[in-house]
Amino acid sequence: MVKRKSASSSDSMEGWNYEAKVAEIEGIITRIEAGELELEAVFDQFASAVEYLRQCESFLQQRQQQVDLLIETLSEDQTF
Repeated sequence: MVKRKSASSSDSMEGWNYEAKVAEIEGIITRIEAGELELEAVFDQFASAVEYLRQCESFLQQRQQQVDLLIETLSEDQTF
């Protein structure tokens, strides 16, 4: 069940780039701090930044699971 969820999440993130999302988040923060946006735009941009942060967190969690699995597999291989 977990593998299916990870696979579908990976498929939906095809072409997705962690560094690009972080740069977008930084750009949003810069624009908000600079006062370049109308109040409504601030809320819209903030909502976008929160969504990007969630995507980044999900990406990192998936990669952590992959690393944990690789380490577990490596540990099992060494016990033989």
